[in-house]
Amino acid sequence: MAKKEISSTALSDLKQALKQKELGRLYFFYGEESFLMNHYLTQVKKLLLDPLTESFNFHRLTSETFDMQSFGDAVENLPMMAESTFVQVDDVDIFKLNEGDRNKMVEILSDIPDYCTVVFTYLTVAWKPDKRLKKLWEAADRHGSMVEFAKQNQRDLIAWVTRHFASQKKRISADLCAYLIDITGGTMTALGGEIDKICAYSGAEDICKADIDAVTEPVLDAVVFQMTDLLGEGRYAQALLKLQQLLKMQQEPLAILGAVGGQFRKISAARTLMDNGKNAGHLQRLYGIPDYPARKIMEAARRFRPEFCRKAAELILETDYQMKTSFDDSERLLELLILRLAQEAGNG
Repeated sequence: MAKKEISSTALSDLKQALKQKELGRLYFFYGEESFLMNHYLTQVKKLLLDPLTESFNFHRLTSETFDMQSFGDAVENLPMMAESTFVQVDDVDIFKLNEGDRNKMVEILSDIPDYCTVVFTYLTVAWKPDKRLKKLWEAADRHGSMVEFAKQNQRDLIAWVTRHFASQKKRISADLCAYLIDITGGTMTALGGEIDKICAYSGAEDICKADIDAVTEPVLDAVVFQMTDLLGEGRYAQALLKLQQLLKMQQEPLAILGAVGGQFRKISAARTLMDNGKNAGHLQRLYGIPDYPARKIMEAARRFRPEFCRKAAELILETDYQMKTSFDDSERLLELLILRLAQEAGNG
């Protein structure tokens, strides 16, 4: 099989191979967009296997069941009443095998039978090729295609969300799509479940923000943004309620503090950009974030003085130090931080 480089075209190559019904012998699937990965695994399976004989020709190994003997046998097994076999290996870091197993892996990857397609998937284990292991790296690189399933960009996600609502006879604006994407973390896996909940909840054809807020479970960063936004609006009691919401979500206090620190760093940067005549586009490029959150952060930054941003950074560092070195209750320290931030914000 011809060598395929690791590139942004790898997914396009896979789509083309499926369309032409000419899959390669070896693939490495990785990336944080598990929805897309599972979609293409299903497409590969549909192309290679007949449901009537799938149980004979589909071999799946996991990190718990994998060993070189089982893997070698699965690859070598002849197809039964079919033309192809499919071997799926989940979350096995081939670069962390012992030397003997790595040598066997090189032999197998270099000589996969024409009737067999092997796909290694990486979801809970990171795909981190170790190029120092030259023989194994060259075997994987020469004979395999490395396909990354990255988070989709904002424009593609908005189109995808719009289509999914439309398939359930619902309409949603592009701005509300962006809002939903932002508060769910922007993965298709999370969005798919939330869209179903929103459609089941809403009795109207047109989705409104209240429908989203009623049933959607926001990610940590989204709730932290809402909390800092409330501080900027002077709604300090509601900001404390948002902190309680985070704690009820079983979020670790240090993780919450880290997210608060990250949010105020963005707000401080936005404030500096704004004071120098820059717009949300500069913030997008600085942090690599989509248009919607960049615009919202710029709006939030207008409510905070530069002096407050500097003081907030000091208070967050102080709280971080106290959490790591004192015996004070971490949740109480977070509440105290929000109260002190509220006091500083009110002093303006």
